[in-house]
Amino acid sequence: MNINATIIGQSITFVIFMLFCMKYIWPVITTAMAEREQKIKDGLEAADRADKALELAQEEAGLKLREAKQEAAAILDAANKRANQLVEEAKDQARTEGERLKAAAEAEVEQEVNRAKEELRAQVAVLAIAGAEKILGSQIDAAANEELVNKLAAEL
Repeated sequence: MNINATIIGQSITFVIFMLFCMKYIWPVITTAMAEREQKIKDGLEAADRADKALELAQEEAGLKLREAKQEAAAILDAANKRANQLVEEAKDQARTEGERLKAAAEAEVEQEVNRAKEELRAQVAVLAIAGAEKILGSQIDAAANEELVNKLAAEL
């Protein structure tokens, strides 16, 4: 075997193999690599879009959370104001009712005092007439007696 013939045969076989690979295998490999590169590029773009969408969603969620907190604070403030208003209204009603009861009690006391005064006047008049009868030793007639009682009661 001749070494030169072997090298030339191997070179020709290698060139044929290279041409075969370049014609049939290389385009399939480059197409697969291009598709893979495109999928990776699309995946990276989708990840960037997802990151931006996540960032926007987080900002929107934060904004809605702040709005909800503000609304909750406003509702609490309104509830507290309403509670204070109800307490004040209850105080005013209680104060009014207390004043009304006090006035009624005072009127009742005044009526009792007037009734007691009238009873006392009547008793004093009766005692005065009884004392006058004893002093005079005789009884005065009923009409005169009533007239004297009324005069005494008016004077007292």
